Amino acid sequence: MITRLAAATLGAALSMTLLTTGAAVAAPADTPSTSAQHVTVSQSGNYPGGFFTSGNMAASWVSSGTSDLTGPTHFTVDLPPGVTTDGAMFYSTPYDYTFTETLSPDGRHLEAVLTGTRVVGKSEFMKLSLRTTPGVPVTGVITVTAANPNDTDPTGHVSRYDLGSGSRLPATVQAAPAVTGLGTTTGPGAGGTPVTVSGSNLAHGMVLVGGVPAAGTCTDTACTVTTPGGSGSAPVSVVTPGGTATAPAGFDYTGAAPPAPPAPVVSSLTTTSGPVTGGTGVSVQGTNLTYGSIAFGGVPAAHVSCGPSFCSATAPAGAAPGPVDVTVTTAGGTSAPVTYTYTA
Repeated sequence: MITRLAAATLGAALSMTLLTTGAAVAAPADTPSTSAQHVTVSQSGNYPGGFFTSGNMAASWVSSGTSDLTGPTHFTVDLPPGVTTDGAMFYSTPYDYTFTETLSPDGRHLEAVLTGTRVVGKSEFMKLSLRTTPGVPVTGVITVTAANPNDTDPTGHVSRYDLGSGSRLPATVQAAPAVTGLGTTTGPGAGGTPVTVSGSNLAHGMVLVGGVPAAGTCTDTACTVTTPGGSGSAPVSVVTPGGTATAPAGFDYTGAAPPAPPAPVVSSLTTTSGPVTGGTGVSVQGTNLTYGSIAFGGVPAAHVSCGPSFCSATAPAGAAPGPVDVTVTTAGGTSAPVTYTYTA
């Protein structure tokens, strides 16, 4: 099986305060998800303990709702005192996504954001090597969380493993977040403004400004982030394993908006024809494709997921047999078309 290794961007590690555990309650009995888009997490591995002063673990997740999981999905891994990692390796093909990660300076807290469409049942994982401090007992809890702004069901978002007892702990649900205010409400369109978001139950959170993840980190009562580029008045929200909370006021961008990204370029399709009834899986290769949407003869494709140089999609039904233009559209514009042919 071919896998992808995404290198850790450790040099961009943020200075941060370790997350508190946040308020949590016991998880309800297993019931069908109440959210069409849902993601659940788990963990496993050869954990350090006893005579073993090093080990490894995998933080795994699966799209378990009834609709494709879309938008940014945020993951955190918190390690107890005396246990550290040098970052995560993420394995997934095809490369139809963006994946970024940040590791705290002490090597105990990792945050990752995966952006891409994940079809129901899609399973993925990131692997971490673990090290311990000589002479320090291997105890404490490893906590893994997941959160997505389109996931309204808080169950299945927290996984905990007790190194001392060598056992998985009962499932919990983080309490719903609340946002009470922003320390700064204006800044230049180029981004880069430090903002403190205040509230409660914000641990393990991701801040979105105008729907775009903002670099930073959260404690239980505050998130400290740096704004991405934008324009106009942008809503600010915090997405946690317990849900999503929106700030009472937005962030107002001033001055010129950031320049548009480069226009997408499509170089080829891995599949160039399929039945007029649609349903054919098609991969698009090119450049500047991140966050793209795909159209076949002007008709939107289904299950579209785009990384920087690769998109996956399902061809829609065609109006009639024959050639149609396939294009990718991003914030940078629309690509020149390539040809896909519908067959009878």
